[in-house]
Amino acid sequence: MNNVSGFPLMEVVLVVIGLVILASSVRIVPQQRVFVIELFGRYRRLLRPGLNFIIPLVEQVVHKQNMRTRQLDVDVETKTSDNVFVVVRVSVQYRVSSADAVYNAFYQLENPEWQMQSYVFDTVRAQIPKQNLDAVFDNKDSISNDVKMQLRDTMEGYGFEIIASLVTDIDPDQSVKDSMNQINAAERERRAAEHKAEAEKIMKVKQAEADKESKILQGEGIAGQRRAIAEGLRDSIAMVTNENANISSRDVIDLLKFTNYVDVLGSFDNSASKVIMLPQPTGQLDSLSPDILAAMEAARSEEKSQN
Repeated sequence: MNNVSGFPLMEVVLVVIGLVILASSVRIVPQQRVFVIELFGRYRRLLRPGLNFIIPLVEQVVHKQNMRTRQLDVDVETKTSDNVFVVVRVSVQYRVSSADAVYNAFYQLENPEWQMQSYVFDTVRAQIPKQNLDAVFDNKDSISNDVKMQLRDTMEGYGFEIIASLVTDIDPDQSVKDSMNQINAAERERRAAEHKAEAEKIMKVKQAEADKESKILQGEGIAGQRRAIAEGLRDSIAMVTNENANISSRDVIDLLKFTNYVDVLGSFDNSASKVIMLPQPTGQLDSLSPDILAAMEAARSEEKSQN
């Protein structure tokens, strides 16, 4: 028998074969994984996470089950009760409930994602056609709960646990979006116009109140001015007539009228406004004398009665 480095060739071959068999019998299962083992095509057992051994060439790993939570996104196209086509995206989060449920999850369903997708289509298309577009947006949670209940009742028997079912998007046709945006824009413009009209109304009311108060104060000022002028004229006439008995009240009033007339003419030079001068007959100035005299006589009579 030939030797290889001092060892018989047959022993070397046996050692190599033994190492190959040992290596093929070792299976290291990662965390959150479960391996399904079959013996000559028949279910044998499950390998849990960690170091495991199988019978080489006899037992085989036929499936590696992921125990983590996964997500299935399903886009469902359907129509609302007001004949608006929408695409609803439903996200289903699911996982195999336990290691013992791996058998049912692998052997009873050929493709669990397709199975769940069919139930999502059925549930969504049974709910949305009963509602209008606005109600669909308002009732997203209700649709999600219906999908979750339907999937849970069906998939639990196959070893799957439904964690959550979420309606993540409701996408109407683009023309519907444009119409909704136009409606919202018109509504905002209407509200803006109402606020603007209300503001203008308040401004006009406040302006009217200000004009009213201004005119009241102006009238009170004019009345006070006229009282002061009347009292000044009365005192001036009384003073002049008391000092010089030959001067009558009419003479004093004519002098005051002429003085005021001259003062007014002089004030035109300092006025910032444009003034148009019209000739005034002197007879009209004279016609004011009887009225002013009557007012002075009445004032003097009232003063005497008070004294």
